[in-house]
Amino acid sequence: MKKIFNISIVLFVFNFLGSCKEFNHDEYFLLSKSDYSDMVYASWLGQLVGNIYGLPHENQYVDNPRPDSLMNLEYGSYHLKLMEEINGAFSDDDTDIEYMYLLQMEKFGIEPTYLELSKAWTYHIRDRVWLANRAALAAMKNGISPPLSGSKKYNPHWFQIDPQLVNEIWAVTSPGMINYACEKSKWAAKITNDDWGVEPTIHYAAMYSAAFFEKDINELIKIGLNALPKDGVFYKTIIEVQNIYNKFPNIKDWKKARLELSNKFYVNESIETKTIWNANLNGACGILALLYGNGDFLTTLDIASGLGFDADNQTATMSGLLGIINGTKGIPKRLLFPIKNSGWELPFNDYYKNISRYDLPDVKISEIIKKTILQAEKIILSKGGEIIKKEDKVFYKIKKSAEFEPNLEIAKIPYVILNKGKANSYSITSSYSNRLIKWEIDSKALPDGITFEKGVFNGIPTKSGEFSVNVKAIYKNQEKSTIFNFIVFEKNLAQEKNIIISSVYKTDKVRRDNMWITVGKNLFSDNISIINDGKIGGDRSVFYSIDNAKTPHEDYYGYKWETPVNIGNIVFTTGSMEENGGWFKNLKVEIINKKGVWEKIKTPIQILPKFDFSNNFINKAHFMSYRIQFDEVKTSGIRIIGDAGGVDHYHHGSKNVFFTSITELEIYEQL
Repeated sequence: MKKIFNISIVLFVFNFLGSCKEFNHDEYFLLSKSDYSDMVYASWLGQLVGNIYGLPHENQYVDNPRPDSLMNLEYGSYHLKLMEEINGAFSDDDTDIEYMYLLQMEKFGIEPTYLELSKAWTYHIRDRVWLANRAALAAMKNGISPPLSGSKKYNPHWFQIDPQLVNEIWAVTSPGMINYACEKSKWAAKITNDDWGVEPTIHYAAMYSAAFFEKDINELIKIGLNALPKDGVFYKTIIEVQNIYNKFPNIKDWKKARLELSNKFYVNESIETKTIWNANLNGACGILALLYGNGDFLTTLDIASGLGFDADNQTATMSGLLGIINGTKGIPKRLLFPIKNSGWELPFNDYYKNISRYDLPDVKISEIIKKTILQAEKIILSKGGEIIKKEDKVFYKIKKSAEFEPNLEIAKIPYVILNKGKANSYSITSSYSNRLIKWEIDSKALPDGITFEKGVFNGIPTKSGEFSVNVKAIYKNQEKSTIFNFIVFEKNLAQEKNIIISSVYKTDKVRRDNMWITVGKNLFSDNISIINDGKIGGDRSVFYSIDNAKTPHEDYYGYKWETPVNIGNIVFTTGSMEENGGWFKNLKVEIINKKGVWEKIKTPIQILPKFDFSNNFINKAHFMSYRIQFDEVKTSGIRIIGDAGGVDHYHHGSKNVFFTSITELEIYEQL
């Protein structure tokens, strides 16, 4: 049996030299259940070790690498004490979302839908979430379903690190099925990210899946490269990282290599995507750590933490990969049993304590492993593989060319806003390309002047009003119907001759730039004038009402006209949100009365989608359009007004800053 298994490895490596899409042969490979179980166990343990070890290094080294020498491998005192108190390992965002995904596979099947995963996100994830994950969560809470939740339109963090640290589970449960692992991971990554922001996730998925057979680091990197588009950002980055490593192959020169990497992918990064959490930058750090480590767990862990930026994610992901490569024997015992005289008989006392996600159960690590293996067996069988017994041993006969075909889904949004007399276009987003889908629609339900073809609404509306259109998508044997709600407004009165009014007309740039800014600074306009330019998202589209105020206060935005106008609708579109502020804690509408005095509008207002009035940054959606509807009024001035939100923040420049964020304020008559 050993001879057969070794031959399988050789064939596997040979056949994976082509593109991920070219792996169409139907060869099968044998993997013993005992070997697979050990590698799965080591993968989870490796991620736990890497995550917990890496936490003290997270975001600590930006301008320079870690200053101390290599091999200073000790857990941070705080996290060591926490493990002692918990009497085991604890959850963090490098492992908890994967655990959540595993439970969804148990609940809904091996290929849960976007809808099922989004429900898990909005129920279980209530704090301790940042960047693209945070933006996607807020979007989902506001009725924007995946993959739109990760799209550039709604998620200004689409290029950040998030998906490559939460999606390893899809590859761990599909050993050797590289096509399947890549496509499933890419599909899941789009919950939070877009464009090249998902590419490191694909590369990691290929390496993780292949590592169950291939043990050479350079071959794994090559397999990952072949899973990427050759004109892609991360493909080119990996080639550049390999060149940097070849220039400084001696591990003593790792800081020289880090300097070139930092200059290339951080210092000289485009302003649109220059952050310390950039997926490409941190992915490059992961690859460099793998090259220097060359399969050694301690060296890879140490380099990954020392390279800096969002280091704990690279330590967790690369340690999980090395767990698969080397098995449990390859993880140093002192990292698995870090508490002296603890009496632990198994690594981390076989205990995983959930401290980060709402209503996820604490669990034995051995139970996580059993759950993972069970899901993998279901995937292997469903994709043409077998479970066989030979000489009293259990083997998996794995079909390496297995493909992932997601459930047909149509991304939902609260409504589509159109303007009468103006050219409009809206393309449906689904889990398959629109050109592959057969579409059915009741054309009579469309707004007058709008046509529908191949998943795209186009035209110039000729009549205002509200319209509901049922759209059916058919792909192979799958069907899905979704209602799209359209609002067709008359002209936008905000673009008529008027005066913009605001509590703050010009951003205090020094104070803003001293904050913990998480989005590309190209988004910012320093002047309020952008709120009626018709532009949502992109360069100079967002205004932060940051001034010298250091206490809670009211913010407002609105317009005045020389001649009174009739108003029945406001569309307020938020800008980007920061961790320390950017939102209204409450919101009301005021108008100028006949005496020329501001007063609260007398009739009730309705805000759709439902507006979150908490002071919790987790719930604040980026670039979200809220329709504020009320009985029509005639007035020479109108504004939205409320308390500017703000929360305490660990970054000194982000404390005591109360502000709101806006990209557009549209004013319409009543329909």
